[in-house]
Amino acid sequence: MFTRTRLIAACSVFAFNAVAADAPQHFHPKGKAPSTYTVQMQEEARKVLPFADKADFDDARRGFVAAPASRVIKGAAGNVVWNMGSYDWLLPENSGGKDFDSIHPSLQRQALLNMHYGLYEVLPGKIWQIRGFDLSNISFIKGKTGWIIFDVGTTRETARAALDFVNEKLGKRPVVAVVYSHAHADHFGGIRGVVDEADVRSGKVKIIAPEHFMGHAVSENIYAGPAMNRRIIYAYGLLLPHNPFGHVDQAIGKTVPFGEIGLIEPNVIVSKPIESMTVDGVRMVFQNTPGTEAPAEMNTWFPDWKVFWGAENIVGTIHNIYTLRGALIRDPLEWSKKINEALYRFGKDAEVMFTAHTWPRFGNARVVQAMRDQRDAYANLNNAVLHQANKGVTINEIHNVYKLPASLQQSWVAHSYHGSEEHNSRAVINRYIGYWDANPATLIPLSPKDSAPEYVAMMGGSEKILARGKQLYDEGKYLLAVELLNKLVYAEPQNQAAKDLLADNFEQVGYQKESVALRNSFLAAALDLRSGMPNLPSPKTGGPDMIKALATELWLEGLAIRLDTQKVGDLKFIANFITPDNGEKFVVEVSNGTMTSIKGEQVAKPDFTVRIKRSELESVMAGKALLVDLLGQGKAELIGNRDVFDRFRATLATFPANFEIMPGTASAAVVAPAPKADPLKHQPAAGGPGQ
Repeated sequence: MFTRTRLIAACSVFAFNAVAADAPQHFHPKGKAPSTYTVQMQEEARKVLPFADKADFDDARRGFVAAPASRVIKGAAGNVVWNMGSYDWLLPENSGGKDFDSIHPSLQRQALLNMHYGLYEVLPGKIWQIRGFDLSNISFIKGKTGWIIFDVGTTRETARAALDFVNEKLGKRPVVAVVYSHAHADHFGGIRGVVDEADVRSGKVKIIAPEHFMGHAVSENIYAGPAMNRRIIYAYGLLLPHNPFGHVDQAIGKTVPFGEIGLIEPNVIVSKPIESMTVDGVRMVFQNTPGTEAPAEMNTWFPDWKVFWGAENIVGTIHNIYTLRGALIRDPLEWSKKINEALYRFGKDAEVMFTAHTWPRFGNARVVQAMRDQRDAYANLNNAVLHQANKGVTINEIHNVYKLPASLQQSWVAHSYHGSEEHNSRAVINRYIGYWDANPATLIPLSPKDSAPEYVAMMGGSEKILARGKQLYDEGKYLLAVELLNKLVYAEPQNQAAKDLLADNFEQVGYQKESVALRNSFLAAALDLRSGMPNLPSPKTGGPDMIKALATELWLEGLAIRLDTQKVGDLKFIANFITPDNGEKFVVEVSNGTMTSIKGEQVAKPDFTVRIKRSELESVMAGKALLVDLLGQGKAELIGNRDVFDRFRATLATFPANFEIMPGTASAAVVAPAPKADPLKHQPAAGGPGQ
């Protein structure tokens, strides 16, 4: 799930152009090969995991119709939006069937499964999928008069390419309906590539979505957008070259496309827990599943065909309970219950299950196994973690204690390529009892930069820590080395030898991880430590559709977050804020260094009043206009104390596009100066797919 930004698009330059097609070498001059300890771990995984089970590969290949000649999708300006070919080194015909020791064997298997590219027939004459054009699948159901599309991918360009290819191979048909399975942008962002908004508004085309879709599509990450924009570069490995030593897969698909993201409001809302509907002659039964992979999501049953659509609730990986880019923690127990409901209501009859990511499952036994195993995996994660918590195991210990049951470890569908046992288990404890481990020593921790120098001094200084860190690295004790070296890097952020050795240890940990979220995060941090932070442009919101859907109330709440309490001083006011074209009214207050707002209220004697049409406000939200300029042009009106208003504007921070995650990495990068901008313009949300 995710809200996309042009920040990510800027990263495509690194990702798409930094890989050689043949015999990939490490992309960084300081990069290291897998150590003997890492190689041993990979070999052990090859021995114990069920690699003889090829059923997923059979399912993934089944129904192949055709693939385009080119593995690149470009935008109107000739920009590369999608490059499946940047991963061709993974293919057996290019690798010679090589096992890459820099990739966990299970993850390499997943990466190969996600290499399938082109048009696939899911149900003869009825259902097809385009896979490998986007992070998500784009599914086409043949109705009486036209196409019903289930999820439209992330971008206009990839969705358009999918529709054009389907029409080329299967015969041109109009799009009569679109189903948004859930409120993450990799499932709705491509909408303008397949339908015209006028046809939606007239009712000619139906867009069907679960209850509360629009609110969640825009607001899930609005409050911490700039932070998420920075963190997603780690979690999604957006600056890592597509290389055996870098980015290899994104678990639910190859990677994210870099194009134009749109949003058209649905005109049909599924509001009941179970709701039947016939669309262009095709009978469907929708199952609302709020509180699972997304806060607004739904599965679909096709009773006449015995086909189940699992949305992103059941895909070829255990998902994130906590996303490392940052988001509200999900509910694994509710997730398990919704899968169980689907299993008992639809699963006993289902002969095919297709989903928003990865590949379909064919045959009732395969469908039921996937449902049961994922149901049990999510329930076990919830229950077994809480079992340990009730024995006294803390949030700082659980990731070293919790393990998936052995039987599920032998089920590929229960493996955590997107999530991980490590961060998901900690998320469960955080969800129920919070981040504190109940030891008062950790209740008011010092900042690392303040405590680290004392640790370094007690350990005898940097030379001794470096020597010990190198010894631990040579012994394959990478996490212990990380514990020590991280202290040194915080104490001496300019100590490049310390940063390089910490990066070496991060790298080996990354190689060993099955989860792409963990792999990407360790490898991305290593890249920052070795080369410094990248010089990234200021993030901007994901296009006019997202701005249009952003509620005025949410925008005001975003302003409140940007209020700098150190600059507010004794500023205090009550103001009216009015958008007359849509009839919205707000009271905005600043008091006690805090901004609050309330919708539907007005005060008789405000310090000032701002009147601006919502249509004009959207240009301010998008950063295309300055509020002060609109006031000067007569497109907005300020009545009352202008001085107070100007003082308020001066207290609003403009968040940086880039900030240090690893200490001492900013100094090595050329950081662009902060742009001059109206502090009242919108700052973006962020996120990641399906996260």
